[in-house]
Amino acid sequence: MRQDIPVSMEKLIQQVAETVGEDSKLLAMFKNCFTNTLNTTVKRMEDKTTYVITGDIPAMWLRDSTAQLRPYLLLAEEDKEIGDIIEGLVRKQFQYILIDPYANAFNKGPNGNGHQNDITAMSPWIWERKYEIDSLCYPLQLSYLLWKNTGRTSHFDQEFIKVAHTIIDLWKVEQDHENNSPYLFERKDCRPMDTLTRGGKGPLVVPTGMTWSAFRPSDDACTYGYLVPANMFAVVVLRYVTEIATDILGDQELAEKSSNLAKEIHEGIQKYAIVDHPKFGQVYVYETDGQGNYNFMDDANVPSLLSSPYLGYVQEDDEVYQNTRRLLLSEENPFFYKGKFAEGIGSPHTPPRYIWHIALAIQGLTCADPNYKKEILDIMQKTDGGTNLMHEGFHVDDPTRFTRDWFSWANAMFSELVLDSCGLQVKR
Repeated sequence: MRQDIPVSMEKLIQQVAETVGEDSKLLAMFKNCFTNTLNTTVKRMEDKTTYVITGDIPAMWLRDSTAQLRPYLLLAEEDKEIGDIIEGLVRKQFQYILIDPYANAFNKGPNGNGHQNDITAMSPWIWERKYEIDSLCYPLQLSYLLWKNTGRTSHFDQEFIKVAHTIIDLWKVEQDHENNSPYLFERKDCRPMDTLTRGGKGPLVVPTGMTWSAFRPSDDACTYGYLVPANMFAVVVLRYVTEIATDILGDQELAEKSSNLAKEIHEGIQKYAIVDHPKFGQVYVYETDGQGNYNFMDDANVPSLLSSPYLGYVQEDDEVYQNTRRLLLSEENPFFYKGKFAEGIGSPHTPPRYIWHIALAIQGLTCADPNYKKEILDIMQKTDGGTNLMHEGFHVDDPTRFTRDWFSWANAMFSELVLDSCGLQVKR
């Protein structure tokens, strides 16, 4: 655990202080949350890669680790050490993807920790092997954002090319999961959302152009196999790969391969994932199976439908997005809760009437109105449970009832919203 913080971080904290005020609770919370990831979760390895635990679970999620370090991209152009930490994380993520692109969480070494009894192709390197599209999106996103925010291109090497092909090939296989996929997953003696039906194959889907996902970014099983926000994220990062392949690598084969798949998935979303809702008009559904079944909901975890402008799939003023947003922030979304202290989106991953700080941050980050951002930050300040840190979910009638007292991803999302409200955004 680090006891100090870099000069670049101190300078940025002071910059925020000049905007929000030296004595405010908001500043105290920002200091705690912004420094939390670096001080408590980051481990530099001997090979110069970076291992990042998620917080109270001693494993590294490909998704969480990216989100945890994302706000530090604002420091990385000026601070070489921070840039090296982020590049080290990208390289660690690439190593893990090449060990098993179907896994979502990994051990620091081949120590056999985690869910080794799951019925799937486990290895001692893997903490958990729940296949989620976003676990492959996030490392591609981070590699792209590192370039855009620092000018670094050293990580776009032969390993990057191999990883990009591995991801694209897997997503193409999972466009026809029923006939082509080798992936199976079962967990015994667990809640239903921690395992897949049909002997580990999951619910039946038919081809749509989209790519299949076993689990959501909550690590809960999908009800229907085409998880729309994850497919949106895949389109975005495939376009990133096309740009990298064209502008940096001069690799026409990779550029065409990624561009073609992005087009197929995007067309699948537009054809199968936009539905006429009787109250809200045309909206994006959360999940579908290509057979006419839909899930009208959203989950607090990112990628979510609410986060699609944040991810870069749509513009904030897109009509279908705005219709969808109105649905999601209403009681038509079964995981939207209102209470004495807050209202917002929760998750089937946590108890009823618990909403998530991550989802509140996304509400603020997907609205241009500075007053709305301030309203969201006020809610987040008042629902920290007296800890000056963010949590996973908290009860809308009692913020002292919360899940996960150490959750680095939520701290990072709060930090990003504070920075955004001060006019400081990660370039993309």
